[in-house]
Amino acid sequence: MAVTAAVAVMSTLAATGATVTGASAAEPGPDKPTIRYTEYGIPHIIASDWEGLGTGYGYAAAKDNICTLADTYLMVNAQRSRHLGPEGKASPGQLQNTTTNLNSDLYFQRIKDDRVVERLLDQPAPDGPEPEVEEAVRGYVQGYNRYLAETGAGNISDPACRGAAWVRPITELDVYRHAHAEIIMGSADALLDGQVNAAPAVAPAVAQPKPAPRRTAGKIREAMAASREDSMGSNALAVGSQGVSGGTSMLLANPHFPWQGKNRMWQSQLTIPGKVNVSGASLLGLPAVNIGHNDDVAWSHTVATVAPFGLFDVQVDPLNPTKYLVDGVWEQMTSQQVGVDVRNADGSISTVTRKLWSTRYGPITTSMQGVALPWVVSAHAVRDVNMHNLRALNTWFGLDQAKDVYEVVGILEATQGVPFFNTIASDRKGDALYADIQATPNVTDEHARSCLTETGKLLFNQTLPLSNVPPISILDGKRSACDWPDDPDAAAPGLLDPHEQPRLIRSDFVGNANDSPWLANPEQPLTFPRVMGDASAPRSLRTQELILTARNRINGTDGLPGKGFTPETMGQLLFADNSRAADLALDATVTMCRNVAFGLILVDGTLVDVREACPVLAAWKSHDYTSDSRGSWLFANYWSLLLNGQGVEKLPWRVPFDPKDPVHTPNSLDTGSSAVRDAFGRAVLALRRAGTALDAPLSDVQTVTRAGERIPIHGSIGQLGVLNVITRGQVDGEMDIVFGSSFIQQVRFTAEGPPQALSVLAYSQSANPNSPHFTDQTKLFSAGRWVTNRFTEEQIAASPELQIKVLD
Repeated sequence: MAVTAAVAVMSTLAATGATVTGASAAEPGPDKPTIRYTEYGIPHIIASDWEGLGTGYGYAAAKDNICTLADTYLMVNAQRSRHLGPEGKASPGQLQNTTTNLNSDLYFQRIKDDRVVERLLDQPAPDGPEPEVEEAVRGYVQGYNRYLAETGAGNISDPACRGAAWVRPITELDVYRHAHAEIIMGSADALLDGQVNAAPAVAPAVAQPKPAPRRTAGKIREAMAASREDSMGSNALAVGSQGVSGGTSMLLANPHFPWQGKNRMWQSQLTIPGKVNVSGASLLGLPAVNIGHNDDVAWSHTVATVAPFGLFDVQVDPLNPTKYLVDGVWEQMTSQQVGVDVRNADGSISTVTRKLWSTRYGPITTSMQGVALPWVVSAHAVRDVNMHNLRALNTWFGLDQAKDVYEVVGILEATQGVPFFNTIASDRKGDALYADIQATPNVTDEHARSCLTETGKLLFNQTLPLSNVPPISILDGKRSACDWPDDPDAAAPGLLDPHEQPRLIRSDFVGNANDSPWLANPEQPLTFPRVMGDASAPRSLRTQELILTARNRINGTDGLPGKGFTPETMGQLLFADNSRAADLALDATVTMCRNVAFGLILVDGTLVDVREACPVLAAWKSHDYTSDSRGSWLFANYWSLLLNGQGVEKLPWRVPFDPKDPVHTPNSLDTGSSAVRDAFGRAVLALRRAGTALDAPLSDVQTVTRAGERIPIHGSIGQLGVLNVITRGQVDGEMDIVFGSSFIQQVRFTAEGPPQALSVLAYSQSANPNSPHFTDQTKLFSAGRWVTNRFTEEQIAASPELQIKVLD
């Protein structure tokens, strides 16, 4: 890295902390943390050590999103009820507004009272943070607090928190609590309310029947399926040397993360000369790159089909339900009084206290994803595989410095810190990696056979691929041997041996779209313990679309020139917005529409004339969800009604699923089915009642409003088999995009030279409506365009929008 030309200039600037514009100051000396901003407000942070790197990150992240960050620190410190009222809504997990402020506070206060994070910090690595993590977090706090001190809470430009009493300087413990909250969020949505509301039944247990296992399991499956459809997901594709034109490997990262709140992603480049040089995005407030690339490796994560928790069914004493039976001996549950401050309607502050209960296995819960688990003749205890996991920070710092995919595997195995994600990576040498090596409950197939309850068997062995509901274990808590055993090769107690977890390295391609590891590449199906997902079962339409698109491009059978991926064709893979569902069912649906007697379908006593819909769908020959597509919105409504929460394999197909041909089956929709006609009629009726033309372009109905401007958003729901997932929902009473494509990046390696990367952050860098980077990349995403990333010092210096901030 060239550092000589501007050292004197930077030294002068460092004395004042000035901001400089232009390429003349583009070669900073690394003696002071320095932020170089290029197009779209992307910060390239350089420093001489990890503390300085964290300082630059903290300052830049606060500048863009201080209100979102301050709100997160309010949550993890259990103070939302004090400042925002107990009835307000909180989002501690993956979903939007999933619980009340009061319940969120009780949950996080219990973690604080138990000193979970503090005890992890007291441990040496790998259980505690590595020294470089500690240094970066220390610097992050300095950078965040410096920005706040320079600006002042009353002068914050974002109206969401300007002058708010809860915007305050932070500590290192705040950052670690935030990191811990991100790591455990895979279980928070499903189990938080049940834990803080757990109490034994009032009536004697003998008077109350235990819920039937099949009914309970069915309700939990349905609830978990609905939540998975409305929560985070991802696609990722790694292409090796045999699948790339003009390079050695490529990677497409396409996480589907929330567009609001603490799980927003934020883009940066982090450089310590000679130690690390990494570019990509992180969950806002974590001073490392979670998804991105360095000089030699590019990687992404996708949400996996592993449940990061398990339940234990414990038999309770009918006369004293806080006693439970283990190995023939009654044990007393432990209790703790958890109190949080609450703002009353008159502005006064009072304390709400609740007694929470725990067993040797973990806290008692009386619901899962809103489904009641009554504390009657038995109770259910939760064990969270990530509750004592801060190792994820070490994992991501390690990935930021990896040299090839084999080193990636070594990092994943050594730390087992990835909380509920797959890892997909490619390297300069031409290898493509799929790895589902993460923190996984040590529920081997043998352990499951021995210890699952009747309800547990139904949940653990179920298959519901469209919603990717993970195998959930409910084990017999009456036997201590049914607890998760410790494995000597695992990184922590109760974890599955990482060598038993699936991985695949190939030179053509591997990928994942939130299905199990089975078909990372259909030419080499993987085997793995059942706790990690299903096999020989139907794949989602997104998985089919990803595999078919990759295979056809590599073989040159997709109608595009040449063979193998280039940046242009990789971009087309995603932004073509093709619907696998339309490929399978559109023609049959058009034929059905034309053959409906008199063009009328009876829906709940109303005759719906569908004749206008037939030419609309027939004209939609591209099967895409681009902004100007017409007929796509009608098909999306019809398909959603037809699915009705089911897996795609449950639809009336003439050709059923065949495990020998999982990419092409099921197929041939039976449009003679009354369910198909009914769904079609309902879709037409719904659009008419909403005042939406049947041939309305997608840009008329799928938009986000930012600063009064409506911006069309292309893409659609994953159930349609569209890779560019976009999901709408209510945000503060208005329709908005709630989650979907967020930080999208494609990276190509060649034998020599720097990585070639294109990216777009769909919701832009800042949540502040007064920031110049509030909508700039959103408009870029709307137009299907990419940012050409700047990675080398020369590329950064050449930016026509270069601005430099030196932090003394």
